[in-house]
Amino acid sequence: MNLSNYYYYFKSAIPERICNDIVRYGHQMQDQMAFTGGLGNKKLNNKQIKDLKKKRDSNVVWMDDRWIYREIHPYVHQANADAGWNFEWDRSESCQFTKYKKGQYYDWHCDSWDQPYYKPENPQDPSNGKIRKLSVTVTLSDPKEYKGGELEFDFRNVDPNKKRNVKKCIEILPKGSLVVFPSFVWHRVCPVKSGERNSLVIWNLGLPFK
Repeated sequence: MNLSNYYYYFKSAIPERICNDIVRYGHQMQDQMAFTGGLGNKKLNNKQIKDLKKKRDSNVVWMDDRWIYREIHPYVHQANADAGWNFEWDRSESCQFTKYKKGQYYDWHCDSWDQPYYKPENPQDPSNGKIRKLSVTVTLSDPKEYKGGELEFDFRNVDPNKKRNVKKCIEILPKGSLVVFPSFVWHRVCPVKSGERNSLVIWNLGLPFK
């Protein structure tokens, strides 16, 4: 899919008070090791954990609070329109509050799957039959609190003859900034060199593209 915009962002859009509330809430809850797609929350042995951390090393907390969605959703809708994507979506997954401490990162990946969700154990789940269409990440930490942790995009679909293409590093955005992008766009979070980078990620779902 050719796009005019592969990401769209808003600087300092979420008030600092709200950012602090989310961070405080996230740090009050018990975090867990972040998994990659397909692993779910399975109990892993030492080798599996070592292999996982070659791809992703961070800790997460899951949130489903309506007040958080109310803050974020208007920007997802605006980016969807202003960037010219106009994707149809009608549901969001749980919010993922992520902690990246020194040395932690998330290597190249995309958020979407090759098949729609299907949960046979819960046939009434409203996510069934839908795919991730729009991802949003919110910067919750002041850039002065950490070094590294850059969000990078890889527009590898632009030129099929190149394995890597037009690697673009998003500038270090101020606290409260949001970046919205199609969930099939490849991206990564570079290793944090010092401090702690906190972010919030939400995946927004809709029926498969036609």
